[in-house]
Amino acid sequence: MKKRDSTCLAIIVIFLVFQLYLYLSPVLRMNVSRPTKTIQGRKHRLPKSINKRETLTPPFPQSTQAKEINCDRTHNFYDICSINGPTVLDPTTSTFFLMDPTISTPQKPMVEKLRPYPRKWESFTMTRIKEVGLISGPSSPKCKIQHKAPALVFSAGGYTGNFFHDFNDGFIPLFITINSVYPDQDVILVISKARDWWVSKYIEIIRTFSKYPIIDLDNDNTTHCFPSTSVGMISHGFMTIDPKLTPNSITFTYFRAFLHKAYSENQNQNQNHPSKFIHSKSRPILVLASRRGGVGRALLNQNEVKLEAEKIGFNVIVFEPRTATPLKESYALINSSHAMIGIHGAALTHSLFLRPGSVFVQVVPLGAEWVSQVCFAKSAKDMGLVYMEYRIKAEESSLIEKYDKDDMKIKDPGAYRGKNWSPEVMSMYLKEQNVKLDLVRFREYLKEMYKTAKTFMDKEG
Repeated sequence: MKKRDSTCLAIIVIFLVFQLYLYLSPVLRMNVSRPTKTIQGRKHRLPKSINKRETLTPPFPQSTQAKEINCDRTHNFYDICSINGPTVLDPTTSTFFLMDPTISTPQKPMVEKLRPYPRKWESFTMTRIKEVGLISGPSSPKCKIQHKAPALVFSAGGYTGNFFHDFNDGFIPLFITINSVYPDQDVILVISKARDWWVSKYIEIIRTFSKYPIIDLDNDNTTHCFPSTSVGMISHGFMTIDPKLTPNSITFTYFRAFLHKAYSENQNQNQNHPSKFIHSKSRPILVLASRRGGVGRALLNQNEVKLEAEKIGFNVIVFEPRTATPLKESYALINSSHAMIGIHGAALTHSLFLRPGSVFVQVVPLGAEWVSQVCFAKSAKDMGLVYMEYRIKAEESSLIEKYDKDDMKIKDPGAYRGKNWSPEVMSMYLKEQNVKLDLVRFREYLKEMYKTAKTFMDKEG
């Protein structure tokens, strides 16, 4: 009897254990550890699209990142794409190949194309920018040169050659992109339209961006391999950096400090620059930016303005930059000055070289109020300059000789122009107009400039 009872008890125990196993089995399966591609609790993937208040996040470590192509085409100024994995560049076709993609299949490769220049809204400009391809194809060319740093691809075409656009459409977006996509990393610059004169003129800036030789996308015929690639440049608008749109909250003062780093080593080496001989401890230096050559917005009474400024107490240097002017010389002059003045134009981009606390006065022609504000006023304030505007009156504009003073073109340029900044309107206000300053009125501005510049000189030297 006891044996039978033991057998029954054993059967009951086995049955209960089996039922317990069936009950716990799903739970055990759910808790089994599985490899996941996560970082800080988030799936380790770049978003397919990024809204206008965000920037492209930096690439994740290669060992934990899915190999794929991501593009952000949500912005008015630019498109940007990235290859998050080993990449092969075939410069003969301007194509980047993702090696061994994990998402695309050989039957259906992922293909993206873009023009890496931040004026996306200007179709007539963008058609002149070389198109770059990204493909996760079934096979890629054989790699001949292996690089350890990622590639950053952009075009130095478009309006390159105009000093304002060289910075607005070039170096400022490049600075934003590197600090947004590859912060604290070395990069290799792969550049379309990297013409010899451009490289020579901006060699100090280029070397500060990257310690590696640039790769000429137009003339190289050797395949290159990179750990990852980003194509395109991020722009926050005209001559601006929005700290809310950058991972490290960088501001325009960071860009100004970057330029100082690029040129400060050359400043003391330039022994023959005229500023070396004219510096005076008692007279602040005023740089008068000059416009000549029949391109419009020339200062017709420049000699009288210079003389008036000297009477006030300034040591005036007339600055007329040429294409061949070494930029390190321009930097040395302007960075050692205490004030700068000029009529709205590309030459005022040299205000980037002024020291914080310097005085910067922009003479605003008729009809150029808006463009003067977005091009130079905001950046001046962001850099800590003492910014002033001298808005000319109708009598100071050469357009008064062509149009009646009651014509809306003269009486109210803003109302006449409205939102129509057409080539005809732009030509009238920027190319057909010259300026002759009212010396009596302008003298009051010079007095205020001198007082502030003298205080700055006494404090900073």
